[in-house]
Amino acid sequence: MKIHLTRRYAFCASHRLHSAQLDDAENQRVYGKCNNPYGHGHNYVVEVAVSGPTDPATGMIANLTELDAFVGREVIEPFDHKYLNEEMAEFRERVPTTENLCIEIFNRLRAFPAAKLERVLLEETGRNSFEYLGENHGSLQ
Repeated sequence: MKIHLTRRYAFCASHRLHSAQLDDAENQRVYGKCNNPYGHGHNYVVEVAVSGPTDPATGMIANLTELDAFVGREVIEPFDHKYLNEEMAEFRERVPTTENLCIEIFNRLRAFPAAKLERVLLEETGRNSFEYLGENHGSLQ
């Protein structure tokens, strides 16, 4: 029997959407106010879904304390209260869109040893969120 566990976390970060491959006018056209040279921030909510069989002794697929510590170490600590463009090497050359951020978070969490990572959903605002299921689900990354 396989069961899914979904856990929600939150962090705050800022970014500027700006591509070195585009000129200033095109960056402004594509990213609008998100191209502000001083950046802007979000209160992100990340949903992590893992799956696996239940352990007969504990009745759980994963220990929440272990999952929380893993997500804290791999995502919350590195991303929280950071200016992504400058403080995260992964986004110095790659535009820190929420799509790219979602993929980066998924890749950081795939090594969780206690259960299989199924998906990461990243909510940027109450109106938009992005979900990544990994390479095996037909994605481009």
